[in-house]
Amino acid sequence: MSGEKDLQQLLKTMKPKHNTGDYVFCTVKDIGNVDLNRTEMFFREEEGFTVILKKEIADGLHLAYSVIMSWITLTVHSSLEAVGLTAAFAKALSENRISCNVVAAYYHDHIFVNKKDREKAMEVLTKLSEQ
Repeated sequence: MSGEKDLQQLLKTMKPKHNTGDYVFCTVKDIGNVDLNRTEMFFREEEGFTVILKKEIADGLHLAYSVIMSWITLTVHSSLEAVGLTAAFAKALSENRISCNVVAAYYHDHIFVNKKDREKAMEVLTKLSEQ
């Protein structure tokens, strides 16, 4: 299952979905105290591990974070080799002054936006898919 590569088809069928909850990006030196079954994402960087967690989990672990995010999934199965999807939605969001942090996983693209921008981001992404 390689996923969709055609940009126009990706945009037309991306169907953004809001995942309920508040999410935060944290960094830790050791993931030993972090339950990976309750972690949305982790990535090893030179400075440590970045983890994306529900806010309440991070709070329970006393992890620092700087912004509370909302998580939007583009439900289309995009190919890892697709060209232009990230650029298209990032441009549309930036034109509306919405910052986004993107995680491209095997099946879907996931967009994290400031919690205060969630509704507007959903509107922008939905409008982009209807063009």
